[in-house]
Amino acid sequence: MLFEQLHLIEPILKALKTEGYTTPTPIQEQSIPILLEGRDLLGCAQTGTGKTAAFAIPILQMLHKAKEAGNTGKAIKTLILTPTRELAIQIDESFAAYGRYLNLKHLVIFGGVSQQPQTNALRNGVDILIATPGRLLDLVEQRFINLSQIEIFVLDEADRMLDMGFIHDIKKIIAKIPAKRQTLFFSATMPAEIAKLSGTILHNPAKVEVTPVSSTAETIQQSMYFVEKDNKKHLLIHLLKDKAIQSALVFTRTKHGADKVVKELSRAGVGAEAIHGNKSQNARQRALSNFKSGHTRVLVATDIAARGIDVDNLSHVINFELPNIPETYVHRIGRTGRAGASGIAFSFCDAEEKEFLRDIQKLISSSVPVVTDHPYAMSNASLQAIPGIQQRPVQRHYNPNQRQSFRGGDARRYAGKQQTNRGN
Repeated sequence: MLFEQLHLIEPILKALKTEGYTTPTPIQEQSIPILLEGRDLLGCAQTGTGKTAAFAIPILQMLHKAKEAGNTGKAIKTLILTPTRELAIQIDESFAAYGRYLNLKHLVIFGGVSQQPQTNALRNGVDILIATPGRLLDLVEQRFINLSQIEIFVLDEADRMLDMGFIHDIKKIIAKIPAKRQTLFFSATMPAEIAKLSGTILHNPAKVEVTPVSSTAETIQQSMYFVEKDNKKHLLIHLLKDKAIQSALVFTRTKHGADKVVKELSRAGVGAEAIHGNKSQNARQRALSNFKSGHTRVLVATDIAARGIDVDNLSHVINFELPNIPETYVHRIGRTGRAGASGIAFSFCDAEEKEFLRDIQKLISSSVPVVTDHPYAMSNASLQAIPGIQQRPVQRHYNPNQRQSFRGGDARRYAGKQQTNRGN
């Protein structure tokens, strides 16, 4: 199917052509017709599937037609609520791209920066408001924002909203917008709490699920490295010596950990910057801009800061530390291999992260292929200290230089045999 077959207006088709888009992704193909009918939508799609365009394109078309029909004025007609500043900026950029030939005003607001430019823009009138919960509620309380005429409400990345503790803010915001509205609800995963929330704000929604819940994209080549905790920095530097890694988004669990990794990489002569919640908004945007432009080869990020990072042709994601929430693994590696492109994800696992790995592989219903032929492979003693891995005979024939996929004990036995061979 082509975008021309989705009954889109010419200014939007022209903008899509300018962006180089011809074929919609599955979530776009399924969602756009439903939304143009004015229906509520429950979308379950992993990151990188093109869902921003799936809701931005029909919203732009509906608002444009409403203006043509005489529905004008300065009141905000569409509210898009998103968990992070980076994601809010990305969504705003998408509206700018797809709506470049339309006479519609959009504005992004978030905390951490001066509110004056935002309030000045609000006074001039806004059709589409993209916001993070905290700054939105702050400006509502100051009476800079009136939500009484919202016609379309989008709750994006609902699962991340829940993780970040925004559930009470969301309920406050929903109480301030009209009950009669079109609501779009998107979540990469659908745990029980999210399903319950969707049931309270959606009316007879159509459901679009383009991939199984919590699955990883088939276009992403995944690899697992068992490594001692103290050797992770050495393994990372070793891997980054490969010039084929043009750009790498490296994940840590903590802000302090991100800064520490950047220091180690800088000492090794690898250009890297960190992005996390303790950085100022200007510093975060500068780091992201440097990474997107290729000036910085490695961006080290925490999970909350990274949600919304959209970098074209990102070649590698590296999990320096495994996440303690298995769904986060899906989000992380989804930063590469976006919208059908190929990508590579490396993950480091030490003995303390054994439970995290088990939960991840249970969630994605598959084992992550193990790489054993690297200079910092975990010792056999450490591997044997990992419970829950059953000892089973390995294949008699194997290539020590070839990446292979194993479950449980196979990985440990294979690693042990590799080390025995090296000793000989």
